[in-house]
Amino acid sequence: MSPRPPFGPKPRLGYTASLIERAVGTRADAAALTALQNDPNARTYLIGGEMVALNKAANIHDPLFTLGNAHALGPTAETVFIGLTQGAPRFALALEPAAAEALKAHAKFLVTDLRSIAVKGLVDSEHLPPLAAAKALLGWHARHRFCPNCGTRTNVVDGGWRRDCASCQVQHFPRTDPVVIMLPVSAGSCVLGRSHRFQRGMWSCLAGFVEPGEAIEEAVRRETQEECGIVCGRVHYFASQPWPFPSSLMIGCHAEALSRDIVVDRAELDDARWFDRDEVVTMLLRGHPNDLTTPPEVAIAYHIIRAWVENEVDFA
Repeated sequence: MSPRPPFGPKPRLGYTASLIERAVGTRADAAALTALQNDPNARTYLIGGEMVALNKAANIHDPLFTLGNAHALGPTAETVFIGLTQGAPRFALALEPAAAEALKAHAKFLVTDLRSIAVKGLVDSEHLPPLAAAKALLGWHARHRFCPNCGTRTNVVDGGWRRDCASCQVQHFPRTDPVVIMLPVSAGSCVLGRSHRFQRGMWSCLAGFVEPGEAIEEAVRRETQEECGIVCGRVHYFASQPWPFPSSLMIGCHAEALSRDIVVDRAELDDARWFDRDEVVTMLLRGHPNDLTTPPEVAIAYHIIRAWVENEVDFA
């Protein structure tokens, strides 16, 4: 067994370990929601399409606004109830994208995307889970204003966690798309792939959507074989991560590779190949001689790869 590399303490997985109490019973009560909006401790996150507005500070920025200040910054769409943080109400407000773009000119605000906020550590980590929920939920509202059953405009209920159709009486709920993200491994090597969208030099786990009627293990095996031709056997669940781009749940796994020959599906991947453990260590430590890297620490792919490097995966 290889010695444990000098990585230091494990970083926190992004968008997880939420401190929010979702208060499901409260959000179904319209009068209670109104009282929460009028609570002097109520604050809201401000989302404009793909962008998040922050109050600028010296180092760590503040993503929370009073509801009055948020509404004063420009035209808004839905307001949704995220939950409670130590009893304080937390909402998310959809700022029209044009208004969010206009905020960039104000010296008091920083307007940027959620991925950059997480990777660069622009806010306290406790804000990442509610920001992920806010972005995913408001994005769902923006794409689902009309009933897919009859075409009638739907109404927002349950604090934004449901839309109802008054015409055909169908209830619509926010969707979460399950995605398997996996590392095929064999002895001292693993398979990493490159998406066409990746920055130069970055390699990551393979990934793909779970199809209807498919188990997680089946999706891991199917996606791995489709993308790079590797046949897998046993599958070990590792961890999951909300991924609000737009609203996925990443289901992290390690897979036992039973074959070695790689056949890349070029429509899905730019490339895929085997890496030995020592080379992956240099990638995780950002010391690879050819500047190859793994994803940032906020992403579950980093944690999946690191767990294998640190000998936490055993298919013996």
